[in-house]
Formats: sequence, C-alpha cells, structure tokens
Amino acid sequence: MGIDPGLAHTGWGVIEQRGPRLACVAYGCVATPASQPLAERLMKIHHQIGAVVERFRPECVGIETVWFGQNVTAAFATGQARGAALVACAEGGLAVGEYTPRQIKLAVVGEGSAEKEQVQYMVRHLLSLDRIPEPDHAADALAAAICYTTHENGRFA
Repeated sequence: MGIDPGLAHTGWGVIEQRGPRLACVAYGCVATPASQPLAERLMKIHHQIGAVVERFRPECVGIETVWFGQNVTAAFATGQARGAALVACAEGGLAVGEYTPRQIKLAVVGEGSAEKEQVQYMVRHLLSLDRIPEPDHAADALAAAICYTTHENGRFA
C-alpha cells in the first residue's frame, strides 16, 4: 500500500507484486473540507485509511515524508494527516517504509528531481493501467507503494 498524506486530500493506493510484476489493486483519495473542524478531518482520514487496510489487508505501506519547503503551516497540517494515516496502518499491523519525495521519484522515474507528470506517466506504465490514476494524490500514493517494493526487497506493498 502507498499513502500520499495531506489534510485536504490523502491519496491511497494498493498494489500487488508477483515476482517482478506489479499490478494495481485499488486506489482513491480521502477528501476533507476546510470548513470541517480539524479533529473531525483527522478522524475521517484515520477511519477511511483504516477501512482501506481492513478491506484490502496489505502487508506493508510506503508513505511520503513531510516536505517543509516555505509553507510551515501547510507542513504541520500534512504532518497531522500523516499521523492519522500512520495510526490506522499501525492498527492494521502494517510494516511502514517512510520515503522522501525525492526517493519516491528516484524509485519510480529514475530521477529524484522528476516532474509530477513524469511520475504519473511511470505509475501508469509500471502498473499497466489504461490511464493515469486520478486524482493526482492517488497516483502519488501508488508511486509510494512502488517505492516500497524497490526499497524493501520486493515484499507486497
């Protein structure tokens, strides 16, 4: 499984690995409105990621680390969403791999400074999908799952 955390949108993706082949099982996005109180938004992320874990029973999860950049407020919000998702994964007993955006891009595209469109293209190609997964948060989550398979000796993601 892979997670692209965000308070407004937390992407998730479940992939399966059989030998060298990867396949997409499912993907989606948890959306929370800014008008909702913070605690309720975090609870929704926790519950919905927990439901994904319960439904698909992944063994492990690759999750993107928080990138601070220039917007510290957004980074804190992302960190809170990340925490809510990680608790849901811990409750499901998943092994966790944490990766920087650069590590994920490097694993999926072969270039740590790849553009978002390049990552989306490669996710589509590596998972043999008919189209690029939407929303982009789901594609990023699938990329995190792919990254886990390259860093953790090819275990299921």
